[in-house]
Amino acid sequence: MSRADEIFIQNCRDILENGVSDGDYTVRPHWEDGAPAHTIKKFGVVNRYDLSQEFPLMTLRRVYYRSAIEEVLWIYQKHSNNIHDLSSHIWDAWADENGSIGKAYGYQMSVKHKYPDGEFTQVDRAIYDLKHNPTSRRILLNMYNHHDLNEMALAPCAYSVTFNVSGNKLNAVLNQRSQDMLTANNWNVCQYAALLTMFAKACGFEAGELVHVIADAHIYDRHVDIVKRLIEKEPYPAPEMRVDDVKDFYSFTKESFTAVDYKYHEFSDKIPVAV
Repeated sequence: MSRADEIFIQNCRDILENGVSDGDYTVRPHWEDGAPAHTIKKFGVVNRYDLSQEFPLMTLRRVYYRSAIEEVLWIYQKHSNNIHDLSSHIWDAWADENGSIGKAYGYQMSVKHKYPDGEFTQVDRAIYDLKHNPTSRRILLNMYNHHDLNEMALAPCAYSVTFNVSGNKLNAVLNQRSQDMLTANNWNVCQYAALLTMFAKACGFEAGELVHVIADAHIYDRHVDIVKRLIEKEPYPAPEMRVDDVKDFYSFTKESFTAVDYKYHEFSDKIPVAV
């Protein structure tokens, strides 16, 4: 059984059986027909994925992992906040007439910051420190900039990554304020497993453990029945993820990752998206 599937099933069952509903509150998200999008949630979910054992790709349904990786490269490699630089359409609902999502995500990675040893973007600073000062406990990326929140189309959900070197392993903690379990859980896990893998290869380490901390892990009301059907499926073994031997972070592409023998269950449900 894929470890990613096992964790997803455990999380969803816990939310459905022990979660708290926000049905008595007025909520911001809404469905396409204007109805409020309520959730059942768990607070403070922590999941651990050992990338030295397997790449955490779900098999309960197909995950378009290359599209997920393209989005994480859009943020951390292209430093873009414009949907015209992205082939998928997941951000279309939040973009303005020019395709911009404001000072969010990639924009925050594009800003250079002054340090005693020069000016760096956050990404370049993290790579520099991993290569030159790997024992540092200050190697992190953060997109939750309060100064710019009012100019963001959506406040970042997955908002910070903290790197930590232990021996020859590069580990990371992903902090996420909000997680739509059905639409985004494994999508985000795949993204940051890939990001960790790319940073490890670029900086001379082996990919170690990804720890995913979710403040508000929730299932939307119109997703409940879909989730119940999904978690009753029997997962397949995790596929092997082959990654090109690239040494420069900015040379990776979504094609650098290939899932070998990726078996997954067919999934035909149309998932409504709350905005």
